[in-house]
Amino acid sequence: MTKTGTTRPGLVLLLVSVASFLASLDLFIVNIAFPAIRVAFPGGDLGSMSWILNGYTVMFAAFLAPAGRLADRYGRRRLFLIGVAIFTAASAACALAGSIPMLVAFRAVQAIGAGLVMPTSLALLLTAFPAAKRSAAVGMWASVGAAAAALGPPLGGLLVEASWRWVFLVNVPIGVLALVFGPILLRESKDTTTGVPDLLGALGLLAGVGGLTFALVEAPDAGWTSGRVLGGFVGGVAALAWAVFRAKRHPVPVLDLQSLKVPTLWLACVAMALFAAGFAAMLFGNVLFLVGIWHDSTAIAGLSQSAGPATVVVVSMFGGRLAHRFGPGPVAAVGALSFGLASVYWLAQLSATPDYWADMLPGQLLSGLGVGLLMPSLSSVVATVLPPDRWGAGSSMINTSRQVGTVLGTAILVVIYGGTQDLDAFRHGWIFIVATSAAAAVTGCFIAARRGTVDHHVQPAAESARVSVS
Repeated sequence: MTKTGTTRPGLVLLLVSVASFLASLDLFIVNIAFPAIRVAFPGGDLGSMSWILNGYTVMFAAFLAPAGRLADRYGRRRLFLIGVAIFTAASAACALAGSIPMLVAFRAVQAIGAGLVMPTSLALLLTAFPAAKRSAAVGMWASVGAAAAALGPPLGGLLVEASWRWVFLVNVPIGVLALVFGPILLRESKDTTTGVPDLLGALGLLAGVGGLTFALVEAPDAGWTSGRVLGGFVGGVAALAWAVFRAKRHPVPVLDLQSLKVPTLWLACVAMALFAAGFAAMLFGNVLFLVGIWHDSTAIAGLSQSAGPATVVVVSMFGGRLAHRFGPGPVAAVGALSFGLASVYWLAQLSATPDYWADMLPGQLLSGLGVGLLMPSLSSVVATVLPPDRWGAGSSMINTSRQVGTVLGTAILVVIYGGTQDLDAFRHGWIFIVATSAAAAVTGCFIAARRGTVDHHVQPAAESARVSVS
């Protein structure tokens, strides 16, 4: 039987939340630094610059699934600390990068560390808290990650005033502190029967998501029928098919297809991917709107996004409890609708004439409400429908869905904007966000319809599976 609980669960929650905060923060904090990076390295267009973000997200998505499996096998605390160390060292390297290709490369290494941190942090959190308190703890963990993503632009705006390199340097002291206190606060846990995960399948996932993203980013300039764009689409689909093929046959697949047989989990993954696509497009697009249409400075543009994160922090205090009481489906559906209404409001109100208080702020509050409700509810699904020996793999599936949605949402927005970012282009972007939010809300309704229906837990890998906690 799995031993859970620790004498210091609150400190464990703080530690793993800080680590996931940094991993999520770096998905979006770079957006606000794009103008400064383009000045430092002139000649880069929006498509090439987007790889500073997309390279991180693609690698992040590809490593989440094998990271969860590796953590289940070799120890969640061990993989968590290795991930923090890689992330911290790569952050310092990003700050010292002398060119865009170097920055993209170091961002990829940084993403490997983040990919190790995210699933292990959730698994360690589930181990630290008794069952009765897990929903609230997961709600706080998820809200911290969501707030980190939303805080990217405002925090980045302040840091860029000193230098864009501070966007990466800020991670270093926090990462060092996590490495110092992690061995003291965290208890090791592992599944002693789990084998080595399918690394070839992980490469297929990496090539698949990367190929599709490459094709979407290159299509506006090269043309949809060009050889490299068609090659990216064909290669991406083939690689993803290979990853699924491997997952069906490998004893420890990188994609936990067995867990996805649980309807609530795969519906949560779909809802998370749809929401993440709109969320990434919102953060990326609104920063460009404020700088390009309203001509705000980088610092002002960043601070203009702070109302959303503040709302997330407040709402998330109740998001996990609401999901525990009413089920994750209804709460996620309401959150997705609120998030979509934010873009509906911006479509109706925003123009080339700046009026932050009347036109931008109400949408920020609606979007923050949506994030604070949706993220904790979907993230808590893992602990309710999977047995403990699959927590690492299950949380990886949720997070992989989020990162795949993020990278595709950003890539699609680059396609929507094309070569220019005029007011019509931004309106098309908000329509895209409305569409993804509506689809996420419908998926949440499907989850809600299952309330009262028992989801049969996925059985442990073997009847004699032993999950040790030391």
